[in-house]
Amino acid sequence: MSRPSRRALLAAAAGLLVAGGRTLAAATSRLTLLTHNVYYGFTRTDPGVRARWREWMAGLAPDVVSLQELVGFTPATLAADAAAWGHAHTALLKEDGFPVGLTARRPLEDVVRLQDGFRHGAVRARVDGIVVYAVHLHPSDWHRRILEGQALLRDVASLGPDARVVLAGDFNGFAPADRAAYEASPELIPFFEGLDRRDSRAQNLNAGRLDYRGVELLVEAGLIDAQARRRGPTDFTGTFPTPLVAAEDHGPDRRLDYVFLSANLADGLVDCRVLRDDETAKFSDHFPVLAELDLPPAS
Repeated sequence: MSRPSRRALLAAAAGLLVAGGRTLAAATSRLTLLTHNVYYGFTRTDPGVRARWREWMAGLAPDVVSLQELVGFTPATLAADAAAWGHAHTALLKEDGFPVGLTARRPLEDVVRLQDGFRHGAVRARVDGIVVYAVHLHPSDWHRRILEGQALLRDVASLGPDARVVLAGDFNGFAPADRAAYEASPELIPFFEGLDRRDSRAQNLNAGRLDYRGVELLVEAGLIDAQARRRGPTDFTGTFPTPLVAAEDHGPDRRLDYVFLSANLADGLVDCRVLRDDETAKFSDHFPVLAELDLPPAS
């Protein structure tokens, strides 16, 4: 029997590498998820801003998108915008007030809308084997944010202990991971004191202090603050406000927009960062946040 030629051996080795690549691709898949509060659904900006944002979204090409403040949007207009960045699947929470919504490249299944007990609300759906929530919590009441966070956790618990979950949106609260940055900001407490004096319904401060519980209870329940996980221990990048609203006093820089992961997704976290540059500064009063995950196969 003749020995196989060197070329045949190399071809066989290449075949094994290709097969191995297929095996690896089947074992994990990369998912990119963007969350963005779009400032009154672009109703308070020049019409060209929304068009430029759609073009930017198309260039970014995320797989799943969580949007907040979709003021004036309908299921049809959300679907039309999503088509601009290649998403054929959408879910809108409602058509009044400040809706949230999801868009995705692949089908959104088991859509559930959460409104009871929320100022704005949340919508969740299953996509690519994970359950994704688009979330918008109360903007000016620390106690209401705690109640809304508890409602979110009850809904997450209803999915079962093995559910793979992502919560993404504008949580309007303060993370324990950012405490040092806020304590170093002498303007923050006076700013919120002024808001609470001007609006008797507002409770931005809890006994004169920032309240961290609305976010802290999510972390204590085992959810992972994705940006805090990926950055350095002393790094801080805010998501609000942007220069778009520089003519108004919105206070010091702070991080209000988050991506939270269930613990069974944490090892696959590749990156989570605020997309903060001259271009994104012109779209909204919030900067978008992008997370990248390597998803293991569903068990």
